[in-house]
Amino acid sequence: MTYPIIDTHAHLDDNRFQTDLAQVLQRSLDAGLERIITIGIDRETSEASVSLAAKHPLLRAAVAIQPNHVHEINPGDWERIQELARDPSVVAIGETGLDRYWKKAPFDLQIEYFFKHLDYAAELNLPVIIHCREAEQDIVDCLKKHFEKRGPVAGVMHSFTGSPEVAEACLACGLHISYAGMVTFKNAEEIRLAARRIPEDRLLVETDSPYLAPMPHRGRRNEPAFVKHTLEFLAELRGVSEAHLGVATTVNARKLFKLPNPS
Repeated sequence: MTYPIIDTHAHLDDNRFQTDLAQVLQRSLDAGLERIITIGIDRETSEASVSLAAKHPLLRAAVAIQPNHVHEINPGDWERIQELARDPSVVAIGETGLDRYWKKAPFDLQIEYFFKHLDYAAELNLPVIIHCREAEQDIVDCLKKHFEKRGPVAGVMHSFTGSPEVAEACLACGLHISYAGMVTFKNAEEIRLAARRIPEDRLLVETDSPYLAPMPHRGRRNEPAFVKHTLEFLAELRGVSEAHLGVATTVNARKLFKLPNPS
């Protein structure tokens, strides 16, 4: 069955793709992918993402300093992210957000940089890609403050694992919701509670490659072609055809990231 797919979140600069990226991209094309967004998490990986997007027509880039890395910022790093964000290959600011799980960076510094990313994305009219781990209420509180100041937040909660209530709060602020391989795991019924209810015009899919491959590839290195399994699972979960959801999520991604229709 042929239908378009966009993997809205991958980390193709990761050294696990160093020796076979060309084959990974070919498998992506063979699986029907029309675009992959490769994501930066600091200055170095943001530069790498932009460089990859310049070399491979299948790719677009996102640039940011991820919350677990904000304490490692060197002089000039944030200014470099701002510069990179203006590159024609860049379609989003991300990933940014908040993380209470790893406890690597002071939380007040994470919040400071989350707002910096949100404000700069709004200035450039780019969507944001938001990371959240064990910080759902903090994310919602920040989004509501930004919403009150600037209006709806264009962007996506990436690899969403939150409750239906958190999803509703994020949707109310203007965001899309994206699901990765974890929704396919046998013990992920809580994730699926919200996945059944996300409005179709706000739903996206991703891999978060090379992490957390979906069933039936769990335990392997994840890669963009595997997004097809997540899409198939979500379609069955929501009671629609794979082709229908493939088209719907692709249309959503094109609109959010201002990606041209290849046809």
